[in-house]
Amino acid sequence: MNKIIPLVLFLILPFLSPAQTVCTLESREKLEEMLDQLAQEGLSNRTSNERVIEIGKKFLKTPYVEKTLELPGEEKLVINLTGLDCTTYVETVITLTRIAEEGKFTFQEFEKELENLRYRDGTNEGYATRLHYFSDWIFENEQKGILKDVTKEIGGAPYANAPTFMSENPQFYRQLSESENLDAIKETESKIDKRGYYYVPKADIQSLEKNIQSGDIIAITTSMTNLDVVHTGFAIEKNGRIHLMHASSKNREVEISEKPLSEYLAGNKTQSGIIVSRLIKTAY
Repeated sequence: MNKIIPLVLFLILPFLSPAQTVCTLESREKLEEMLDQLAQEGLSNRTSNERVIEIGKKFLKTPYVEKTLELPGEEKLVINLTGLDCTTYVETVITLTRIAEEGKFTFQEFEKELENLRYRDGTNEGYATRLHYFSDWIFENEQKGILKDVTKEIGGAPYANAPTFMSENPQFYRQLSESENLDAIKETESKIDKRGYYYVPKADIQSLEKNIQSGDIIAITTSMTNLDVVHTGFAIEKNGRIHLMHASSKNREVEISEKPLSEYLAGNKTQSGIIVSRLIKTAY
């Protein structure tokens, strides 16, 4: 995830819009090229999940780069298609999927949709309004009508979710030296604790994977009591099994997991299971 280890980010030739959006020239060019490709493909009769897989595959081999959102100064909307972590990969693919469904293939529409996805109530009003905890990201974007958490209906069990990592470790977050931000994060953690979440324990994934669709959003939960989600990506069917398409911190690039999802989790003691969400198709 993009929360724990601080990393200094160097931006080359940044594009700064009046809306305080930061995008390197290289990322801008890549985005414009991808928007042109999507426009040429048109509004064919694909499901949202099918489009997620098609767009997600366009980023295979893209380098894994963490902490790209952590810039000095006030909170800015960062657009970076040349280096992705697991969360920014998911956000980028979903944003492209949604604007493709709407037939709005412009930088400004991408910017607008990404901000809507990344921030509470869809508006960047500072660091504390960014959806830092991925379980909170899921909840908030379900409220916006962007996705649906389907974990319970596919056979999930209650998930004890009470993350406090950020407020307990403010030294890892420059912005949490400001008491206003720290208090806001504590309030967010309290709200998450009061919600009811579900997950599919990793021992049950293989028996329930028939209910997971290619293109579903996969959030990997953890046995660490002060964190909610430690990794995320997309489900993708391969040889009759569900695998994970994700930005891998281990292999340092966007990839499709060699092992099926259930086996991928089995090898990690701190990964406890998954939360599964599904995009709601945009009307056009």
